[in-house]
Amino acid sequence: MGKLVFGMMQSLDGYVDGVDGKLELPPPGVVLGRHFTDHVRGLAGALYGRRIYEIMRYWDEDRPEWDAGDHEFAAAWRAVPKWVFSRTLKSVGANATLIGENVDVFVRRLKTDVEGDIDVAGPVMAASLTELGLIDEYRLYFRPFVLGGGKPYFAGARPPLRIISSDRVGEDAVLVTCVPV
Repeated sequence: MGKLVFGMMQSLDGYVDGVDGKLELPPPGVVLGRHFTDHVRGLAGALYGRRIYEIMRYWDEDRPEWDAGDHEFAAAWRAVPKWVFSRTLKSVGANATLIGENVDVFVRRLKTDVEGDIDVAGPVMAASLTELGLIDEYRLYFRPFVLGGGKPYFAGARPPLRIISSDRVGEDAVLVTCVPV
């Protein structure tokens, strides 16, 4: 049985990016970067909406400015099966499947058919799946920055949650893991 997991870095005041969609959180440090690479490497798959998928396509092709950690993350990301929900995209990249309709039905079947963690990418996708009661776990990575506005981690209704763990990850993040009550 698959488990839907929504996790993102966010500011102390709950934003995943700043005003006008400009990412204002600094990139993760070495330890947090390794944590995310290991996390992606262990995924059974990932669910994307169009916008966050287009942002993550950055990792599709190697870039000369990347360091070894970037190359390692990109390789892990490319290996993960991706399901992209969009009514406007006509095609998606390698190891990705375009899904145009019936998010609810598709995700329920996916949770039955796929074993392991399935990443939910982005707050808009997470809001839709939260509303349907499909997310099994929320991973909030708090970073020591205050943005004062922007796109919030919870883009929709805030479900009642129970903390099941908290851990420091590297030099600049605290991971709080919650499940719906």
